[in-house]
Amino acid sequence: MDKKLAVVAIGGNSLITDKKHVSVDSQYKAAAETCKHIVDLIDEGYNVVVTHGNGPQVGFILRRAELAKKELHMVPLDSCGADTQGAIGYQIQKALYNTYLLRGREPHPSATVVTQCVVDKEDPSFANPTKPIGSFMDKETALAHQAKDGWNVVEDAGRGWRRVVASPMPSRIVEYDSIKILVDAGVTVIAVGGGGIPVVERDGELWGADAVIDKDFASCLLAKQLNADLFIISTAVDKAYKNFGKDNQEPIDQITVSEAEKCLEEGHFAKGSMLPKIKACIDFAKSSGNKALITSPEKLAMAVKGQTGTYIVPD
Repeated sequence: MDKKLAVVAIGGNSLITDKKHVSVDSQYKAAAETCKHIVDLIDEGYNVVVTHGNGPQVGFILRRAELAKKELHMVPLDSCGADTQGAIGYQIQKALYNTYLLRGREPHPSATVVTQCVVDKEDPSFANPTKPIGSFMDKETALAHQAKDGWNVVEDAGRGWRRVVASPMPSRIVEYDSIKILVDAGVTVIAVGGGGIPVVERDGELWGADAVIDKDFASCLLAKQLNADLFIISTAVDKAYKNFGKDNQEPIDQITVSEAEKCLEEGHFAKGSMLPKIKACIDFAKSSGNKALITSPEKLAMAVKGQTGTYIVPD
């Protein structure tokens, strides 16, 4: 009997557990903790594809470049994405390997695929970039980057100036065939990190774009193409809530696509937080006819057994 396939999307922020003392070592420890639960999921009989965010990590690269600008060149955003895919993928691979060793077992094969995602160069977000990245700047520095590097910059609620980029929807995963070959061979694959490296097609060639793809939407696209049995978004809370943070907040154990769409209309989910996760889960459940799940990393195995988490199910 073939194993079931789960695509698990973990957040880039979940790899930063101590924001006051951020280091490569602390990020690895966070990855190692998450990987314990991924191995638990594999032990439940699933083949697993891991996707991940990279927002804080890209921010660190940009900040380093900013601090070293007198000596070194700025790093293009697509290269930042590639750098973080490799670095985070390495940490997840190492953590998976070590988890098996610590459990006295033969390590399961894993591999990271540096992944490009095609976006439409006419996507409306390119005309109206709103996704803030990198650190805050004073107005003079921001306008200098605008003139020299072609950045779009905005003043952010009195806190300083920031660079903003487009956040287009992904339409095609360039390395899909490579990912599928590895998945079919039973390899635990780490892919579409940070939503994938955004590229546009121009005259038959791929070109990197100054953009950030939402990792939940890219992960959903991959899960649909792989015909995953389960799409899981791992986040900071055990489950989603209606009226989150209010006195009348209500946990959601299971919800149909239609019910979830109604909750979207009623404004139950915060933009930039739970909203894209719910949208991605709706898309997956509606398109595939399979379930999507939102839960925290430490509750992953329990949630797969139906003991916690929020399930979004087809109507």
